[in-house]
Amino acid sequence: MNGTVIVIAKEPVPGRVKTRLQAEFTPREAAALARASLMDTLSAVRATGARGVIALEGSPGSWLPDGLEVVAQRGDGLGERIAAAFEDAYDGSPMLLVGMDTPQVVPELLGFEWGEYDAVLGLTEDGGYWCLGLRTPDRRALAGVPMSTEHTGRDQLRRLRALGLRVGMLPTLRDMDTPKDAAYLAAEFPELRVSRLYARVVHSAHPGLLFEQALGGTARVVATGIDGRAVPSLSELDRWSAPADEVDRLALSRCEGPVLDIGCGPGRIVTALAERGIPALGVDVSPRAVSLTTSRGAAALHRPVQEPLPGEGRWGSVVLMDGNIGIGGDPADLLRRCAELVRPDGLVLVEVDPDDDLDDSTPIILHTSTGRRSTPLPWARVGTRTLLRHARTTPLHPTEDWRTPHRAFLTLRRTA
Repeated sequence: MNGTVIVIAKEPVPGRVKTRLQAEFTPREAAALARASLMDTLSAVRATGARGVIALEGSPGSWLPDGLEVVAQRGDGLGERIAAAFEDAYDGSPMLLVGMDTPQVVPELLGFEWGEYDAVLGLTEDGGYWCLGLRTPDRRALAGVPMSTEHTGRDQLRRLRALGLRVGMLPTLRDMDTPKDAAYLAAEFPELRVSRLYARVVHSAHPGLLFEQALGGTARVVATGIDGRAVPSLSELDRWSAPADEVDRLALSRCEGPVLDIGCGPGRIVTALAERGIPALGVDVSPRAVSLTTSRGAAALHRPVQEPLPGEGRWGSVVLMDGNIGIGGDPADLLRRCAELVRPDGLVLVEVDPDDDLDDSTPIILHTSTGRRSTPLPWARVGTRTLLRHARTTPLHPTEDWRTPHRAFLTLRRTA
């Protein structure tokens, strides 16, 4: 191609790029995907053999290949920055400007033959455009065109034609703005850097991140064993987020205050206890869970159960609802910790699996409806008989075993 290809881009800094990807990815993961997308785009530019210029917001990094010129972005708003990029890169030859969000672009597209055209435009599926070409800089082509709307592409085309320019149209592409866009690109263009990175990241999420998304309602999350079978007690997030039901209240009637709720989640148990006038505190490793609990007017603390907690040895009751006896993957160890937390005659209330003989300590995997998968999370699922066997290694003595048609509970009391 005879001419210049301009890439308008942001330095891939966590929290400043690809914020819409953060619906499912951490800021660092989103920035890594943006970096890979930018590198794919720059590789395509270099492969054209054309002069390459990057109009950059931020500082160059190791992602920038040799042979490309760098100009700083200037101007207020995206339209002004694009206009300035054309001016700063102009050397008398036609210019094609592209973004960093279409890593699937190929050199053949960037090497477009202008022929009799005065301008070039390539639209995106979401209503924007992935490239704009001008023979000479002209601020009139961009002034006042609304950016980042579902009709930006149409408005830009209308403006170019209103200036009397002959416009060549390039194929419509899909840019990478959302997790669904990233999944599409990874499936359709697996050879890209960004696709290979996506394949690694999407299957190695931290379990805490997916729990946060589930509690925040940004993703539907299910839990399975390593074998792929669902874990029902960890897939009932609708019940976790709802107020305490009749079975919950029946279980809590056994509690003696003050009560410590381990793995409190969104706080329905702590809230129900507070409504009964029983002092209660929830603890959880999820900041969102703690925030949701406190927003209900209940007390909660962001801390793992194995770290020092307020009132150690003075709690009247400790509760492990919704299968939270599985936290950490070692029920015996968790029971011993509960025994440390309650007072000498304190009570530990445990919700167990309805299958009395269940003894499953294999890790679990969290999955979102969009395909994200967590790294293995240590967990355990136990029935009544299994829990009784674990309790023999602790100073806790079983006092009651009771159940409803679909849920089962065991209470234990600390003894000398």
